[in-house]
Amino acid sequence: MTALTLSTAAAPGLRADAIVIGVAKGAKGPSVAPGAEAVDKAYDGRLAGVLETLGASGAEGEVTKLPAPSGFKAPVVVAVGLGAEPGKGAGYDAEALRRAAGVAARALAGAKKAAFALPLAEAADAGAVGEGVLLGAYSFDAYKESGRDAGAKGGGKAPLAEAALLGAKPRDKAYKAAVERATAVAEELNRARDLVNTPPNDLNPEAFAAVAQAAAKEHGIKVQVLDEKALTKGGYGGILGVGAGSASGPRLVKLSYTSPKAKKSLAFVGKGITYDSGGISLKPAGHNETMKCDMAGAAAVFAAVVAAARLGLEANVTGWLALAENMPSGSATRPGDVLRMYSGKTVEVLNTDAEGRLVLADALWAASQEKPDAIIDVATLTGAMMLALGSRTYGVMANDDAFRSAVHEAAEEVGEPAWPMPLPEHLRKGMDSPTADIANMGERMGGGLVAGLFLREFVGEGIAWAHLDIAGPAFNEGGPFGYTPKGGTGTAVRTLVRVAELAAAGELG
Repeated sequence: MTALTLSTAAAPGLRADAIVIGVAKGAKGPSVAPGAEAVDKAYDGRLAGVLETLGASGAEGEVTKLPAPSGFKAPVVVAVGLGAEPGKGAGYDAEALRRAAGVAARALAGAKKAAFALPLAEAADAGAVGEGVLLGAYSFDAYKESGRDAGAKGGGKAPLAEAALLGAKPRDKAYKAAVERATAVAEELNRARDLVNTPPNDLNPEAFAAVAQAAAKEHGIKVQVLDEKALTKGGYGGILGVGAGSASGPRLVKLSYTSPKAKKSLAFVGKGITYDSGGISLKPAGHNETMKCDMAGAAAVFAAVVAAARLGLEANVTGWLALAENMPSGSATRPGDVLRMYSGKTVEVLNTDAEGRLVLADALWAASQEKPDAIIDVATLTGAMMLALGSRTYGVMANDDAFRSAVHEAAEEVGEPAWPMPLPEHLRKGMDSPTADIANMGERMGGGLVAGLFLREFVGEGIAWAHLDIAGPAFNEGGPFGYTPKGGTGTAVRTLVRVAELAAAGELG
């Protein structure tokens, strides 16, 4: 993990491998962003012109490297695009800073130290830059020779080792708190990324539960793990039904962080299908290869609870990880089978590849029994949501419009693109079953909304609930961008942490 430090040092005299500055896209060409005044002065105030000559425009994601001026102890200046120049009197928003810092950190893989001279108008800016650095420097190399020995012949580059944030105030409590928060959230988000990226032969439900137990012990979080025997005794028909076809048994993990000063309680519920073959309703070729990511919701919930504990938030936060492997075998649940869920309702399984809603239904009902103030579930649930919103935006559904708005606003605030979606009542009829209380499939059109309506059936009366369908942004199959790597992204971790912070502050709608 990259180390973050706050520094008041001047850029010219700082020993580092590179100085990172910001460049914005202005009306008349690139402009040097605040924070880089000393660097611009060393170029006789002509740095913007030099960058333009080199082809820089200040566009988001752009990186331009040039030799440092004479007298600098760092050999290279790295100019990273911030996007459009803000209006007069306005500063750069947090997401622009996060993305620029992430791009620069990734470009500096292999470096031991870099000084970031990006705009820091206030403590929150330092937090945004720090978060961007830590997320952008992430790499998953555990299964590569380069990861086992970064110095091996032909090995890859190690992540940036240290980032010094210039213009910060090391003795200022607000700056220190902002960077400490960024570190805790980014470290746990990167832990979620690691889990999503881990191959399914090494991360089955039992292994995931063991990771959660170890983290809980480290951070003073109470943990309870229900294995097959306990799930059978408790009547968790949904989780058991999905896991029935696998040699790796299912688990339900409960993580409980409590604060003596808490006035609000939240429950986060995560879909944890450690591998999804589709079961008897087998996925076609071309749709299986990334299904190790089907536990991204549980990874996000796990990371958010640990982050809440590390931050000492004054709210009670419980995480429920519904873990199973969905495989076809002689013991697997069949289309046409009826499962009796933990709530007592029966579900006719029309498609075994609509399994996420089955494990979530049991976990949602279990969470509801504790009567929290609100429940949020997170799941890579439907391809339909990807068709609706693409690969970078997740959908937000809820049984309460005000709560849905609060969650959506929290997501946008932390830089996670989300969009509020409806739960049209007319779609509920499509899940009527002649055999059971409800079927796990309904109308094909609006499938993401149908899944949300199914989940709503298993939320306790009077509890505010939101459903985050992160099927699109949970796993990036394209190239890296901003602070987002290829592979697992850790989507929804920051939203959940922000919601918990709002609850702790008494500001959650």
